Amino acid sequence: MKVLVIGAGNMGLTYAEGMASSPVLNRKKLMINDVSADILELLSDRDEFVTFDKLDDCLPKADIVFLGVKPYHADDLFSRMKGLVNEEQIFVSLMAGVTIQQIQDNLGVSKVVRTMPNLPAKVGKGVTSYTASKEVSRVELLMVRNLLDTTGESIHVSNEEFINKSTGISGSGPAYVFYFMQSMLEAAKKMGFSDHDSKVLVSTTFEGAVELFNQSDLTPQTWMNRVASKGGTTRAALDSMEDNNVKELIKDAAFAAFNRAVEIGEEEK
Repeated sequence: MKVLVIGAGNMGLTYAEGMASSPVLNRKKLMINDVSADILELLSDRDEFVTFDKLDDCLPKADIVFLGVKPYHADDLFSRMKGLVNEEQIFVSLMAGVTIQQIQDNLGVSKVVRTMPNLPAKVGKGVTSYTASKEVSRVELLMVRNLLDTTGESIHVSNEEFINKSTGISGSGPAYVFYFMQSMLEAAKKMGFSDHDSKVLVSTTFEGAVELFNQSDLTPQTWMNRVASKGGTTRAALDSMEDNNVKELIKDAAFAAFNRAVEIGEEEK
């Protein structure tokens, strides 16, 4: 199985590094194509990669092709790819808002997997939602899933609407967590903690809470009830959030991201 990643930016390189460092490729080197000579020069010294500045030299050789460019570069990429692809190749898109049908129509191919990655993939803690065109077989989809899992976990969804919905939850979700963390950091500093102590207090609290959640079958609501006693400090904080409608605002934010994902898809048509 020969894998090519087109686009060595943030997400493209993240998946390239995850796949190349795993046993999934069976010791075969991963191919990377990018238009930036500087990026290719940096990557050329790494043993796990073979770099290419021309699609002609790598695209026809690939069995699975990851499309890791920004959505606004899609049209230019498709024009450069057309004529170099074949019906047996599988195309895995990391591009937000670009539909399976658009990729099929622009490239004249049928086997397409559309994904929604997220930033924690950079540290092996990502979650990637994915769905595929009907022409992708179960065996091929399993191969793709194994590749996606090299950066964390993957979730198969039934259709592209859930890819857009995943954008609102996991795709944009890390930013919501960072927003909450930033607020807590500012509160800690305002209370007089140093930058270092504020970071330890906030980051370790988040890490510990997530670990508690993951190691049990309890819901977040149950954990909140366990922590918050009547008339206590935690209850005062939770009551403040409820009074300020924080829960509904977070839900609204997730739907805002979802709705924008749908709009971007329409704009790209």
